[in-house]
Amino acid sequence: MRSYKLYSPSPGEGLETPNEPFTVAASEGLPPSPPEPFYAMVISPHPDDSEFGAAGTVAKWSREARQVVYVVCTNGDKGTRDLTLEPHDLARIREEEQLQAARMLGVREVVFLGYADQSLEDTPDFRKLLVRLIRTYRPTVVVTADPYRRYLWHRDHRITGTVVLDAIFPFARDHLAYPDLLEEGLQPHKVDEALLWASEDPDFCIDITKTFEVKLAALRCHKSQVGNLDTEFHGYQMQQWLEDRHRQMASNKGFEFGEAFHRVEYLW
Repeated sequence: MRSYKLYSPSPGEGLETPNEPFTVAASEGLPPSPPEPFYAMVISPHPDDSEFGAAGTVAKWSREARQVVYVVCTNGDKGTRDLTLEPHDLARIREEEQLQAARMLGVREVVFLGYADQSLEDTPDFRKLLVRLIRTYRPTVVVTADPYRRYLWHRDHRITGTVVLDAIFPFARDHLAYPDLLEEGLQPHKVDEALLWASEDPDFCIDITKTFEVKLAALRCHKSQVGNLDTEFHGYQMQQWLEDRHRQMASNKGFEFGEAFHRVEYLW
């Protein structure tokens, strides 16, 4: 599995080449276009969001030899209740946790964008960076957080979902959007569908019965966030809450555990 660190958190700043042990394929720290398009791109606001939202699905795709790339927008440096933990230390811990989880799920590449937690904004630079990555990996499916969840929803999730959907359509598709990317050889790309996790309007469910235990194992990699899945969550032990939640998603579907999404199909 290869991973890349990209940094573009401040307007006007360029991309910074990361240090080892991360593989860097270009002087700007940008991943190269793979020989074949990836099947799926999973774009998460924070480390661990992909595992909560889609780990069973990702493991299923990996077992089917479908290539998956992770894009992690923020470093999660504010996600703790430990008053002794410094943000830079937390970011380092969460990055390694994310890499461990991705390896377990069979993810082929991980791209860290390096924005600070709670800092995402709907900006042209953020959107262009996502368009660049979509044109680089050319995914059939993009998976991300549903931005239209009402009332109680982390701002980074709303912003990520909104910018991802805009990047997919129309910006990644249209050749006159970002002509400089075209000059770099990044051809327009039409994504076939988006799957939005944590939706209040789910209309598509994937059977993860055979990969549910892998999902739990991947979540346990995020010890800074969930411990060993034995912490309390919504009044339940977290593992029990996850089992109940994913059984409910699969209700009347003919399988035991599911991951539910709102599905957006791009027909033109």
